[in-house]
Amino acid sequence: MFDRIKKSILDAAPRAEAHCDGPCGIYDPAAARITGEAVRSMTKKILALTPPDPTDAEAVARYHNTLSRYVAIKEEQAEHTKRELLILWTDYFKPPHLEKNPNIHELFWKAAKLCSACKVEVSAQHADELMDAIKEIHDVFWATKGREVAWVLAGG
Repeated sequence: MFDRIKKSILDAAPRAEAHCDGPCGIYDPAAARITGEAVRSMTKKILALTPPDPTDAEAVARYHNTLSRYVAIKEEQAEHTKRELLILWTDYFKPPHLEKNPNIHELFWKAAKLCSACKVEVSAQHADELMDAIKEIHDVFWATKGREVAWVLAGG
């Protein structure tokens, strides 16, 4: 009976998802770079859209469809970027890393805030600042591993 009650409680409880259920040790800021690039790309595409003649119903519908898709992608990718950054911040970086890089908390806090800013507005400046913050995290991360890994953008 106890096992049935325990099972029903566990089945009903919300599950937390994480990067990994075990200490896999596989971390890389590349995922944040890729999603951050998508945020910047969608921001640029949104800013480049030209509203159509408001009397052309078909063109207005196409415009709104494209705009809403770009916004949805931008917001989704900003959320993914934040999640990837938070995983690095909370799971990878340890006190010895902080001793060598005392600005880690400020750097990640700023990057997470930029993810939020990119979600709630359409700012090329904030999208660029997000990429700059991710690059800095990339450099700090690989330095903790004693490796130099080139910063290569997928989208150019």
